[in-house]
Amino acid sequence: MLIERDGKYLFVLRSHTTWMNGYYGLPSGKVEKHEGFRAAAVREAKEEVGVVVEPEDLEFAVMAWRDAEDSQGDPDMEWCDVLFSVKRWAGEPYNAEPHLHDAIAWFSLDELPENTVPHIRLLLDAYQR
Repeated sequence: MLIERDGKYLFVLRSHTTWMNGYYGLPSGKVEKHEGFRAAAVREAKEEVGVVVEPEDLEFAVMAWRDAEDSQGDPDMEWCDVLFSVKRWAGEPYNAEPHLHDAIAWFSLDELPENTVPHIRLLLDAYQR
């Protein structure tokens, strides 16, 4: 999810996971069984950065497909990334999952750190077009 404030976006620094530790990603996660994309985004925002987002405040940003080359080690897995942007939420963002993230940080899209998850860079490039 692209959580935007004053032209900057909220990122999480991944750690203690099975994939891309030490890289910045967006607050996100997998859709659970019987859950829609918007519901998953709302849930993940609360779980990862402690903010409450209303589904009607989500704006579709971009969708992308990733194949097995970027499958976190499972050659049969494929990914469909659905990215929403949001500019309104309740609560002050914080690292709500310190067992999975070392920190949170705000970055403008033209000043992303070198250690940004590669497919996130691709999604953000598509979003800016």
